[in-house]
Amino acid sequence: MGDTKKITSALISVFHKDGLAPIVKELDKLGVTIYSTGGTQKFINDLGIDVIPVEEVTDYPSILGGRVKTLHPKVFGGILNRQDNDSDLAEMEEYNIPQLDLVIVDLYPFEKTVASGASEQDIVEKIDIGGISLIRAAAKNFKDTLCVSSMEDYEEVLQIISENEGSVSLQDRKKFATKSFNISSDYDSAIFNYFNAETKTPTLKISEAEGKELRYGENPHQKGFFFGDFDAIFDKLHGKELSYNNLLDVDAAVNLMAEFTNDAPTFAVLKHNNACGIAQRDTVKEAYLDALAGDPVSAFGGILISNTEIDEATAEEVHKLFCEVVIAPSFSEKALEILKGKKNRILLVQKETKLPSTQVRTSLNGFLVQDKDNKTDSKEELTYKTNNKPSNSELEDLMFASKICKHTKSNTIVLAKNKQLCASGTGQTSRVDALRQAIEKANNFKFNLDGAVMASDAFFPFPDCVEIADNAGITSVIQPGGSIKDELSIDYCNENEMSMVFTGTRHFKH
Repeated sequence: MGDTKKITSALISVFHKDGLAPIVKELDKLGVTIYSTGGTQKFINDLGIDVIPVEEVTDYPSILGGRVKTLHPKVFGGILNRQDNDSDLAEMEEYNIPQLDLVIVDLYPFEKTVASGASEQDIVEKIDIGGISLIRAAAKNFKDTLCVSSMEDYEEVLQIISENEGSVSLQDRKKFATKSFNISSDYDSAIFNYFNAETKTPTLKISEAEGKELRYGENPHQKGFFFGDFDAIFDKLHGKELSYNNLLDVDAAVNLMAEFTNDAPTFAVLKHNNACGIAQRDTVKEAYLDALAGDPVSAFGGILISNTEIDEATAEEVHKLFCEVVIAPSFSEKALEILKGKKNRILLVQKETKLPSTQVRTSLNGFLVQDKDNKTDSKEELTYKTNNKPSNSELEDLMFASKICKHTKSNTIVLAKNKQLCASGTGQTSRVDALRQAIEKANNFKFNLDGAVMASDAFFPFPDCVEIADNAGITSVIQPGGSIKDELSIDYCNENEMSMVFTGTRHFKH
């Protein structure tokens, strides 16, 4: 057989019928024999086009409430026969099996049914059996059969058959087979992950049917892709396409700000996945200005996020800064008008969406998977280890600092005062270095650390950190505890009238 094959017969049985009519009309115009079932058969008949019910081919009606319609040797024989195989052709004639050159079949919307909160019975009924089998069969036999498995491909298929009078190249048939196996594997993964949410089999199945190619990865010489449903989390109102690095920063920003949901106006500025400024105030404008003051140098080209609608007054201040992305639950009309003044500035409205509960990253020749760090330190779980207890304002600052610390790269130290980030030491190889970096930054930006608090993502193995903090004016400390030498740090605090609380929870972030 040649590479190009003319379509003479088609099986069409789809859940989604949008965009199908032009294809059916073109097939009819080309004299293609059409076979169909159920609702699709009625749809084609309503177009005034002749269609042969599959029941006439199989001599079986649709049975078991529609669970079995196409699962029959005459249907699968018509799809799987090899047209260059004399034995196959002889059996086709012997058993009166019709040749099927084109299969247009899609799948029941399993994932949408799960997402809708439907009952298990309804979800199970949306596990497609006939459709997935037809797709696999037609895609397997791409040498003779064109398989179309998604309404997203209808326009392309229509163009191919219209321009070539119903003939399809082997290259196109193989391309559509690839698309079909992509859909079938994605579908099976979704079903497995639904069942495995309860059974917890230690198996990793990640399947995203469509990836978006980015301009490049972290650097221009690296390719980059995003696999996921960005539009489910954000409405993008303005600006250029997001880059690989933008997406990493946006992810960090969203996870940090999730700690301050329903709190007073809170604004954060992030750079390289870490907060370089964050503040909580009575108004969003004040929160932004005090977040910016945390490190106005690093804020240049940063990612901005608010837990509150950005109003006109705040937008006027933000507009003075060169920033890559601004994220908020909403923007006032005037704020949007102002912020759109920079054509490349990306403006994102964050929707209320549940984020994944697990984290996955490549490691060696495999993957590391862990539960997301969903533990937020709370006042109720604190243990007070020193003679001095933190004042109410210090306690508020300690909880504020602990949230920031959790979302900062380890080793980290966070310094805060009056619900404002004074400075942090990020990604250092020792906790002492992290603290010294934080103090130096705070001093450079003229923060008065007298009465400030310190948060650490892990315990202090020696009392050197609390001593350095004390000498800088810091009066209260929050840390997980758990070192065999905790008492050395506690003793230093007691001797120098500092307060220290333990959370009992480490928050490494590598």
